[in-house]
Amino acid sequence: MKFSEVVQKLGEAAANNSLDLNKDCDPDLDGLAPVEEAAAGTLSYIEGAKFASQVATTQASALILPQNENLQIQAQSRGIAWIATSQPRLLFARAIALYYQPFHPAPEIHPSAVIHPSVKLGEDVYIGAHVVIQAGVSIGDRVCIHPNVVIYPEVQIGDRTIFHANCTIHERSQIGSDCVIHSGAVIGGEGFGFVPSPTGWVKMEQSGYTVLEDGVEVGCNSAIDRPAVGETRIGKNTKIDNLVQIGHGCQIGANCAFAAHVGLAGGVKIGNQVILAGQVGIANQVKVGDRAVASAKAGVHSDVQPGTIVSGNPAISHKNFLKASAVYTRLPEIYQTLKQLQRSLSREK
Repeated sequence: MKFSEVVQKLGEAAANNSLDLNKDCDPDLDGLAPVEEAAAGTLSYIEGAKFASQVATTQASALILPQNENLQIQAQSRGIAWIATSQPRLLFARAIALYYQPFHPAPEIHPSAVIHPSVKLGEDVYIGAHVVIQAGVSIGDRVCIHPNVVIYPEVQIGDRTIFHANCTIHERSQIGSDCVIHSGAVIGGEGFGFVPSPTGWVKMEQSGYTVLEDGVEVGCNSAIDRPAVGETRIGKNTKIDNLVQIGHGCQIGANCAFAAHVGLAGGVKIGNQVILAGQVGIANQVKVGDRAVASAKAGVHSDVQPGTIVSGNPAISHKNFLKASAVYTRLPEIYQTLKQLQRSLSREK
């Protein structure tokens, strides 16, 4: 499509653009690309000063730029059409949706699917090959269930939710509308509940519920466990990456983001808008306040206050972690200085 069509479809967010200066610079845009790989006929974006130099070298025909007049002039001088916005990456994400829509099959029920007669199906549902849906399940409108998904009894599923191939939804799970569960994920599997006794471990049955509120996304091969009593809850619009473990009884707030390999022990309470980077581990019963951030590989063993950034293992404030890291790189030098001081003291004695 033409650059002018992209601008029109992006609406008010793309109001500040190069067409106001040169209506003849209206290239055909056949796709999108990273700025360093962009070719003629593609749209790309620049986010912040780190990538500003790419404006001088990119082969893109159009760019989404920050609100930076110098970058706009530079693009204009190279004949590159541009849109200026305070959030280039966000607008680029919206532009991708103009060119690509995920595969979504037309409504049908594959003849190999096994569906219990008591299942309540909404309108326009797709159920793929070899899906198994057990008794008492309720499924909303326009739900998409890809092949080999297994849904245990008494599960509730909201409208427009998508289950990718080979995920498993255990009993007592409640999944809201507009959720996405990716391949291999297990929702509501038994929590790790065993009680020691004189004769060995006694299994504690996991009779609770697992609740995913509207808009939750769960990545491939992640697990969200069912508790012994009560519920494990994931708040609205929270996004969970691949290979994440959420222990039994955890309470996760809204609009959180957890990167790959995050692990939460049982009973962890996470506030709203919390970010956990890759391989963060959080110990049993720890509380993390709203808008807190844990950087990659942080080991969180105690409560984190709202708005705090923590790093390291055991996790400390990010500012202190940076200071400690600077000292760590100098440990060999510090050790040699200490040895010299010890020798000097020994000679004085």
